[in-house]
Amino acid sequence: MADHVASTPSPQPDLNRNRLPTLFEVLSRRTLPPVDLFSFYIYMRDQQRSVDYLDFWLDVAQHMSLCRHYVRELRRSVLVGTPEPHDVGSKRSSAILESLGDMSHPAAGPSMYATEKERDQDAQMSAYLREAQQQQQRPGTGPALQPDSPPQSSNDRSNPHAARPSPGVSGSRDVTTDSNSPAHTVARQDIRASAEKILYTFLLPGAEREITLPGSITQDVTTAIEEFGRDDPEVFDVAKDYVFQAMERDAFPGFLRQKALGNLIPPTLILRLIIGLVSMFGGFWTAFVLIFLNESRRTRLWVILPFTVGVYCLASYQYSLDPILALIGLSEYTPFNFSRVREPYVRKLLMQRAVMVLSVTMLVDAALCVLFVLVPGKRL
Repeated sequence: MADHVASTPSPQPDLNRNRLPTLFEVLSRRTLPPVDLFSFYIYMRDQQRSVDYLDFWLDVAQHMSLCRHYVRELRRSVLVGTPEPHDVGSKRSSAILESLGDMSHPAAGPSMYATEKERDQDAQMSAYLREAQQQQQRPGTGPALQPDSPPQSSNDRSNPHAARPSPGVSGSRDVTTDSNSPAHTVARQDIRASAEKILYTFLLPGAEREITLPGSITQDVTTAIEEFGRDDPEVFDVAKDYVFQAMERDAFPGFLRQKALGNLIPPTLILRLIIGLVSMFGGFWTAFVLIFLNESRRTRLWVILPFTVGVYCLASYQYSLDPILALIGLSEYTPFNFSRVREPYVRKLLMQRAVMVLSVTMLVDAALCVLFVLVPGKRL
């Protein structure tokens, strides 16, 4: 996955949450494994086969963070009086910047989860970016604040970059966040490049990773960026909300079932089903052979081995849960790769289900063993 500008600082996980997390909490990195953003990315890639939707949402959220960082730096320059005279072309723009506040949102998210204050700030920020862009494009008019010359007190103009949750890394998936330091200054052309990258990667017909959206949404975004030159965050709002609702409706319930109620993935479940069926066949075949050879009950006790393996594997397949792994606090995210269960409520759920699955396994195993050990033998 490509590097890109990081989002706002990750909020602290809510360790007192006595419920399953929401999709927004997962996307804003407020959850712990196995229901964290990294695990959701793996699920969208391997099981749902629609990781492009998640990448689009993350790119748009980080575009919002990029814009916030850019405007925050401009606002700071206005408040401390550092801009050069030619950098301020509009008192209205300066007034907008001063009225924005610190924009310390915990995370960029869908509009339905934003507070009224956040919506107002984001709307003012988008209005400022549009006005600055229009003034830059208007002949004979200088920009409100020079978009391509962000304020800085250092010669370091490098952009903050961090990797999106990557399937190739384990442990913490916290992404390096942006900073208010001069070393993390953002230029206006970075915002424009970010908007165009999203358009050309996900939205245009025939794009490299084109996602399916209603035609009207795609057309509106394309027109706004290509014809009107917009790059403010509001240009993606409708598309971002549509993708969020689609993931929340179609993908997230399956993710919670797999990760919060189980600890195995489909390829491993199929393997356990095969092993369970073979073991059960071996157990029945051995039991009937020993009965018809009139072997002693002590000898027939050996059928407990194939029956135990078979019942355990079939129960794991049925409940998508390995009870022993659950009791020691492990969850599978790729074949035979495990992560520690750190989300408190999920850990409690898995422990309860593990005890239940073990009880069912022992009950069925005991019933089969008693049946085939105590039945009278008859030599044929």
